[in-house]
Amino acid sequence: MHPPSRQDYVSISFAGQGSEGYNNSKQWRRQSCWRKWNQLSRLQRSLIIFVLILLLICGIASYPAVTEHLNGLKEREQDTNHNSVLRPVIPHVLPEPAKPAQPLLPKPTSQRKLFNKRGPPVLQNRLQKKGNASDTAAEDKAADGKKKGEEEGVISWRGAVIDTERATEGIKDEENNDQKAKSSKESETSRLEAVQAAFRHAWKGYKNFAWGHDELRPLSKSYSEWFGLGLTLIDALDTMWILGLKEEFEEAKAWVATELTFNKNVDVNLFESTIRILGGLLSTHHLTGDTMFLDKAKDIGSRLMSAFNTPSKIPYSDVNIGKGTAHPPRWTSDSTVAEVTSIQLEFRELARLTQEPHYQDAVAEVMKQVHKLDGKLDGLVPMFINTNNGQFTHQGIYTLGARADSYYEYLLKQWIQGGKKENQLLEDYLQAIEGVKKNLLQKSSPNGLTFVGELSHGQFSPKMDHLVCFLPGTLALGAHNGLPADHMDLAKQLMETCYQMYVQMETGLSPEIVHFNMHQGSTRDIDVKLADRHNLLRPETVESLFYLYRFTKDRKYQDWGYEIFQNFNKYTKVSSGGYTSINNVRDPDYPSPRDKMESFFLGETLKYLYLLFSDDPNLISLDQYVFNTEAHPLPIWPSTA
Repeated sequence: MHPPSRQDYVSISFAGQGSEGYNNSKQWRRQSCWRKWNQLSRLQRSLIIFVLILLLICGIASYPAVTEHLNGLKEREQDTNHNSVLRPVIPHVLPEPAKPAQPLLPKPTSQRKLFNKRGPPVLQNRLQKKGNASDTAAEDKAADGKKKGEEEGVISWRGAVIDTERATEGIKDEENNDQKAKSSKESETSRLEAVQAAFRHAWKGYKNFAWGHDELRPLSKSYSEWFGLGLTLIDALDTMWILGLKEEFEEAKAWVATELTFNKNVDVNLFESTIRILGGLLSTHHLTGDTMFLDKAKDIGSRLMSAFNTPSKIPYSDVNIGKGTAHPPRWTSDSTVAEVTSIQLEFRELARLTQEPHYQDAVAEVMKQVHKLDGKLDGLVPMFINTNNGQFTHQGIYTLGARADSYYEYLLKQWIQGGKKENQLLEDYLQAIEGVKKNLLQKSSPNGLTFVGELSHGQFSPKMDHLVCFLPGTLALGAHNGLPADHMDLAKQLMETCYQMYVQMETGLSPEIVHFNMHQGSTRDIDVKLADRHNLLRPETVESLFYLYRFTKDRKYQDWGYEIFQNFNKYTKVSSGGYTSINNVRDPDYPSPRDKMESFFLGETLKYLYLLFSDDPNLISLDQYVFNTEAHPLPIWPSTA
């Protein structure tokens, strides 16, 4: 079979109108393009499709910017044609280019970026409301252009900005200020009521499951005993009075009057029973004027005096208040320096009220001996002192954390309590702060947080206890009482660091101990070891926030405190009543509750939060009272000059 024959010529015909033959129509062109497309290889077709899609995407992406630019040109032409008033040139705001990476902790004058997610390696910060406005904010204002300027009556002449409506704006400012004051008052009231509610919730758990005992175990709905003296109840007496919780106060007062007795065969720690029980009773006596509390204070104070019957006059750590005997711990003859030097405020005040000077003489002797001892480093003291020979032991280790912290606090506060007359105390305090600056102060990497580390036999350790966060408040208190202004500067830097110890944790609660990174190239400032991740509901950071706000009136300190308070409510509140310490601040899903509410949560933490949120400077005036290390306010002695 043969294929059909093929013609050897091409026939072309030119048809007239209406012809159905071959023509040069659009249909033919489409068919021709389609044939050419099909003749391309698959790779060529894929490349062409890819290029077309890419061009389409670029066009869509650039369309808003182009139209905005064209609109801006039109507006600028209109301004040039119709505006005869001299105005500053306002550059058009184009889409913001990508910014280079910025340090997350810039200098204090720059605005800081607010992050929504907690935890390292990203350093969490808050949006600082004071300082220079950001470039972005300035550009946004400029983009509003001429209209805002006309509405507000602002013009520019030779670089000077002139406000043509300043007189009328005075009225507007007053209205705005009134509105802000009203809003601020509502916020203050709301936060104060929130702290009252938190106290009532904690008190409900204590009352239902631990009444008259030392500490609540909120999860097991039971209690634990330390001294068997109703520690939480006594620690919370003045807190209830300050918070205005009269009903709760009256039921606690009735228990103290009828149930509290110190005639017990029980060992108590001299330091803890002094700051919590003696301090709490003295404070409540001053706030209420009720002599029943003073009588109880005399009773416990006299029973604790046997601790000073040592060869060196440095007191033993433990006292049997029923037998009137005292002894060191079973494992050592040492006492900690913080414990023997942080009972002075209370015994001095007891001596003043009772007119029995032996109370003050006993604690003053301790300060005199510590003042003249060898073994200090630029005013910094070791952590232990021997009760037999009165000498420092375990020398070469210096810290502002556990076992030494409140020594420095009480140097300043005794000086304030006594009317700023005891220069030896002041000199020791000032020397110690210089010693801190010289030996313990460092900055972290990468963001330069100022922190207080530790020194061990010449080796620096970037370890900082949460307890050290008392220091910003103490420094601020000193500056308020006339000490060098750079103490306040350092207080603000350390306050920032203590705040970061909270916000960098996933729960927003600080661990007991942190370690700061100092090596170049570190990705985060703070590390926390597994054994240090617990939070005991401690007060030191909110204590310092209270001092910083009281002296500076910078509301960011209130806001920081409220963040911390909200996280206590979120992660430590127990539904049946009470709050619990937790084991792991790095795990918001299961922070591992410890089933214990320390007495200082009611005695200190909630009290300082309430005072922080109050705008009344006369609510426990810091010119009339000095707080002991358990947050019990004692009066500053009146001048006898």
